[in-house]
Amino acid sequence: MTGRFNLSALAVRERAITLFLIIALAASGIYSFVKLGRAEDPAFTVKVLTVTAMWPGATAQEMQDLVAEPMEKRMQELRWFDRVETVTRPGTALMVVTLKDTMPPADVQSEFYQLRKKLQDQAPRLPKGVQGPFVNDEYSDVSFSLFALQAPGLPPRLLTREAEKVRSQLLQVPGVKKVNILGEQSERIFVDLDEAKLHNLQLNPQQILEALSKRSAMTASGAVSTDGPRIHLRLSAGLDDIEAISNTYIYVQGHTLRLGDIATVSRGYEDPPSFEIHHNAQFAMLLDVVMQEGYNGLYLGKDLEKAREDIAAALPLGFSLETVTNQSVNIASAVGEFMFKFFAALSVVLLVCLISMGWRVGIVVAAAVPLTLAMVFVIMMMTGKVFDRVTLGALIISLGLLVDDAIIAIEIMIVKMEEGMDRLKAAAYAWNHTAAPMLSGTLVTIIGFLPVGFARSSAGEYAGNIFWILAAALLTSWLVAVAFTPYMGVKLLPAIPARPGGHQAIYDTPNYKRLRRMIAWSVHHKFLVAGIVVGAFVLAVVGMGFVKQQFFPTSDRPELLVEVQLPEGSSIQSTQAVTRQVESWLREQPETKLVTSYTGQGAPRFFLSYNPELPDPSFARLVVLTADYHDRDALLQRFRQVVADGLTPEARVRATQLVFGPSTKYPVEFLVRGPDLDTLRDISEQAMTIMRADKDMRQVNVDWGSRVPVLKLNVDPQRLQALGLNRQSLAEQIQLQLDGATVAEYREDLRNVLVVARSSAVNRHDPTRLSGLTVMNDQGQHLPLEQVGKLEIMQEEPKLARRNRLPTMTVRGDIAPHVQPAEVANRVMKEFASLQASLPPGYLIEMSGITAEAKKSNDALLPVFPVMIALMLLVIVIQVRSLSNMIMVFLTAPLGLIGSVPALLIFQQPFGFTAILGLIGLAGILMRNTLILIEQIKTNRAEGASPYDAVIEATVQRARPVILTALAAVLAFIPLSFSVFWGSMALTLIGGTAIGTILTLLFLPSLYSIWNRIQDPRVSSLA
Repeated sequence: MTGRFNLSALAVRERAITLFLIIALAASGIYSFVKLGRAEDPAFTVKVLTVTAMWPGATAQEMQDLVAEPMEKRMQELRWFDRVETVTRPGTALMVVTLKDTMPPADVQSEFYQLRKKLQDQAPRLPKGVQGPFVNDEYSDVSFSLFALQAPGLPPRLLTREAEKVRSQLLQVPGVKKVNILGEQSERIFVDLDEAKLHNLQLNPQQILEALSKRSAMTASGAVSTDGPRIHLRLSAGLDDIEAISNTYIYVQGHTLRLGDIATVSRGYEDPPSFEIHHNAQFAMLLDVVMQEGYNGLYLGKDLEKAREDIAAALPLGFSLETVTNQSVNIASAVGEFMFKFFAALSVVLLVCLISMGWRVGIVVAAAVPLTLAMVFVIMMMTGKVFDRVTLGALIISLGLLVDDAIIAIEIMIVKMEEGMDRLKAAAYAWNHTAAPMLSGTLVTIIGFLPVGFARSSAGEYAGNIFWILAAALLTSWLVAVAFTPYMGVKLLPAIPARPGGHQAIYDTPNYKRLRRMIAWSVHHKFLVAGIVVGAFVLAVVGMGFVKQQFFPTSDRPELLVEVQLPEGSSIQSTQAVTRQVESWLREQPETKLVTSYTGQGAPRFFLSYNPELPDPSFARLVVLTADYHDRDALLQRFRQVVADGLTPEARVRATQLVFGPSTKYPVEFLVRGPDLDTLRDISEQAMTIMRADKDMRQVNVDWGSRVPVLKLNVDPQRLQALGLNRQSLAEQIQLQLDGATVAEYREDLRNVLVVARSSAVNRHDPTRLSGLTVMNDQGQHLPLEQVGKLEIMQEEPKLARRNRLPTMTVRGDIAPHVQPAEVANRVMKEFASLQASLPPGYLIEMSGITAEAKKSNDALLPVFPVMIALMLLVIVIQVRSLSNMIMVFLTAPLGLIGSVPALLIFQQPFGFTAILGLIGLAGILMRNTLILIEQIKTNRAEGASPYDAVIEATVQRARPVILTALAAVLAFIPLSFSVFWGSMALTLIGGTAIGTILTLLFLPSLYSIWNRIQDPRVSSLA
């Protein structure tokens, strides 16, 4: 940068102010580091909500056509609507509404509100008896901690009362947003009617139901007015205990009967249960703690653990409170990883500088790292950022990049002092000669990450802070290099005597002479060198086809996820039996520390990318905690083998690990869509046959499609009327004798307990009883069910699923351990070609799962790329002031592939989202090196050097900072290469930086000579 203003000179001249700023920024950075929030994953908007509706007695088809269909139409009116995935079962409709990935996160709550309004408007138009719709727009809440409250041998209702007390105490812990109670068994008061007594007394069960209902009804009883307050009149509770229910009197045909004389009243629980949790094979209720946004998770983890210990100590005898999961453990691991890699990188920088420049120079350069990070921490606090997986990763990436400016600044200062320049002038020299190209290079690197910061997608929102943190780190590193590093150089560098011979002598050592000869050879054979590089680049592009593609890697968390799926229509009791069998085997394994099972639906969202499964009595989820991911993987392989050997042949059982990034149920999924169910089944069967033929597919299945038997009572409406019955009365009496009917509510503490009347027969669910069932008509006559109608067995859909109102089956499967989902999915999609060509009109097969999510996220980057390229070219052309050189600089961007692809292939790492980030960083590094080299060539030419000598000497002068920066970066990234999440990115940067150094020293001068038609003077003179 030229002109009268010189920031470096100002910083050196105003030393007191500079020292104060260094101390103030360091102290502020330490304070910010301590106070910044900690979280495992970044907070990002899950643009999904769920809608539930119930209609007892309806079939799955009726739920779809009469309940889901009108609501789906209203959903499609939303501005940001993307899709609605609907699953209907008898009596239940479950809808998952997903908004467009491109919608602004700030608009999500407003869109949720619009959806609620539309559904509220639609609710009165739904069939009579429909309950709901119920909207859950907190589906995305992530559990910070889960605590298991247990009391073996004690009634679950006592556990519920104690859970409420524990919840109240946990809500007092700072940083807790809310606490949910999971696994509560809904209480019931059962009135078991003696069928024989009812028959002998000619009692109609409907009369009993009406009497209980009237006694429990909450009705206003009026008020009286006085000269002062208005006084309300209250009635005593209608049903305030079991005794009151037993003492309810029934008036029939002039006689008064006590309910307790004709029925047994007892406490119980929802039968069958809809959801049940077991922790280490014992019934449990979980307290699900959600953290406030931006709070320090490490602090919350410690406070919650202390609160748990205090609460557990005060619990009644027989109760226990254990930790199931605690996110602070994972946060501490992530922060610990960052601190280790930070000090490793700092040590590498210090060691490299100590060996090459001396200990004082090493201290000056290394001091730039913590000072830069201190400024970044302050910026993070001011902008509301927290430490999480993404921000810590961005800081780790920056550690390998932010020393470059400091090395360049101190290198120039030392060189100028060796040339005989005064210390103060040497400190200020970098501002006029390298500050501008350094800033341009920094801006180019930052702009390279622009698509990540501005991509309108969930993955972009998740990883967007990489752009902002890197921008802050690289800009502050430039500021430190031009302001604080010269000051520290003036204060800390030793007295450096001027070398005899000045500038020429500095670069006339044996090592520099050898380097100069290599560079001269490269420039002399510039077309050969360029050809070799182009050939290597082509090979790298070809080699990229052999690198496995991946979206996000498998998590290194120690949890193993086990899924139990019985055939659709299975009872929850059958699911429980299989789950207990699987749980028993898992608890016997040495790697297992804890086993928590969830029967009837999925686990809570204890990990950001885990999507809880919706209610399904045929499904169970087990979460197995091991010591680390090594034990997890060992248990996974052994469990898969046991399942393959027939552990539970009646169920489909699979085990998986958690995956970073967007979640899908299976790694490979395809949607088969079309209007007719029978045609869909046929196409799905053909698709599964093709998938099973693939060598890498495992456990191929379809998510629904099998029918189950149902009993249908065919009745003639006219005959029914002649018998003194109606359809509603008939259904209610059958329901009463089989499952029972809710007749009243019993209020106890904070809970409303349903009173359910049912038959006292112990075998009421036995299908052989159906032939002996009787119903009472309006004349009090008992009629056999066989006389009312004819029973026949029919096949019915236990589940229907569709997507955007079009029936959809998902054919899916697991894959072999050594392959990536994209590789298998793309191959299978090609194998579907002949099947797709034969599909009838209106039917299609679409790719889904991880591969489709990856494509969606990558497509979201594309609109930002033109902006990124335009800004890059603008910065470059402003710096080089030449369109020709601008194009040359830009063409060096993709050359990082030459080093990255071999590194990924050698270490068998996949190319995924984080590797893309590494390539972007590499492009910035290469263009930055090119910019600084061009600026140095211009400076040499301005000082009188010939074009040829200017190129050679500029490369020689840039050699030491380039080599030192590359060495520091490569060594700093080595610890990161062992990270599960960042490993592929680290290897991309290591390979690309190492080869990029060679390209900078040998290829860039050759390319510059070709581009600007610079000839070797020896060749010209011979010509």
